[in-house]
Amino acid sequence: MAASTPCPTSRALASILIFKRDPAERYREVYYGEYDFFLRRRAPVHYGPTVALGFWLQRFKVFKTLGPALTVIVMGIVMSNLRIVPTSSPTYDAISSYCVPLSVSICLLSLDLKQMRKLSKEPIIALASAIFSVCVAALVFGILFANKIDEGWKVAGMFVGTYTGGSSNLTAIAVGLDASKNTIASANAADYVVGIPTLILMFATPALYKSSKWLKKLWPYDMSESELLGDGNHEELMASKEWSIQEIAWLLAIGFGTVWAATSISSMVFGEGFRSAGRILLITTFSIILAQVPAVRKLRGNFDLGLFIAVLFLVTIGFAVDLKQFFGSTFYITLFCFCVIACSILLHLIITRLLKVRFEYVLLSIVGCISDGPTAALIASSAQWKTLINIGLLMGVLAGALGNYVGIGVAYAIRAFIGA
Repeated sequence: MAASTPCPTSRALASILIFKRDPAERYREVYYGEYDFFLRRRAPVHYGPTVALGFWLQRFKVFKTLGPALTVIVMGIVMSNLRIVPTSSPTYDAISSYCVPLSVSICLLSLDLKQMRKLSKEPIIALASAIFSVCVAALVFGILFANKIDEGWKVAGMFVGTYTGGSSNLTAIAVGLDASKNTIASANAADYVVGIPTLILMFATPALYKSSKWLKKLWPYDMSESELLGDGNHEELMASKEWSIQEIAWLLAIGFGTVWAATSISSMVFGEGFRSAGRILLITTFSIILAQVPAVRKLRGNFDLGLFIAVLFLVTIGFAVDLKQFFGSTFYITLFCFCVIACSILLHLIITRLLKVRFEYVLLSIVGCISDGPTAALIASSAQWKTLINIGLLMGVLAGALGNYVGIGVAYAIRAFIGA
């Protein structure tokens, strides 16, 4: 017997029964079900405008203080929790897989290892002490906080990365360790809450040291005025940036090629548990090697292009955040972050004081690790330490190159200790 087609009367009765149900339930089924499908299909449409708006907002002081990374994460959180965009999409996973490794590779293509010869013994000691102090603090507190934070051992590695070279390392290590998007967003928020006041203090420290007899008595090792000013022939710190479409094409080609090679090798060499981390380490290593080729190193715009690609990924972090889970996990991560940064600075100060490292190198090594090379150079410039502008830049660049290695190393050390 053939199946009968429902008559118009039956369909009408069914519609009446549906609309007599709880309006909230009906709304969830009809609106969210169909609208989520609609949003998932259109998810990629939101990336470009969100990233563009995030960079445009940097002209305003409030957003410039946040920085482009945290700005787009906050925008993404607002949009997803207002149901403007979906909290999950296959596109997000695709961007996570490709954007971060590509960004890491492109950002490292201007690293000239020969320039590191300009670093004398004293700044290298200061930088080594800063990196060692961060690793020790993250290892100790990573073990203590392991049971209080979801993916605590991953968060520890992420903080080692971000405090040995900047936020780009945090993102790279997070992807290498397969951290959840909620964990990445919470770590970025904690880094902002603790890191920004610390950085403000670092900018104020040269003036405080210069005017305080107590600080000079506590730390009697510093450079003379003539050593800091030099002969006065120094390049301008903030020069205009010009780069061509051909350079962009070459940077992308080299970046994609490096990511492909590292991905292929890691899939053959490393086991499932270390494959993502191994890929990030191989990308870092291959990119540093390629950067020693003069023609590659001279390609302009790598930092800007790398930042743009990384921000594309960070938008998806904001999109994927559930605020209820986010606020539940942020407190302990923020406390963990504070303990790491406070204790690492304290340990660094003790080590460098015992080794009689001069004040200027100590401060620049802290800033080069906590932030990045350009920020360390900016502090040197604002303090009129003209001979140390390039030194601060090099210290930050070297710390950033080492950050992925030590961050992933510390993360797996904590994992082995706690048996995660």
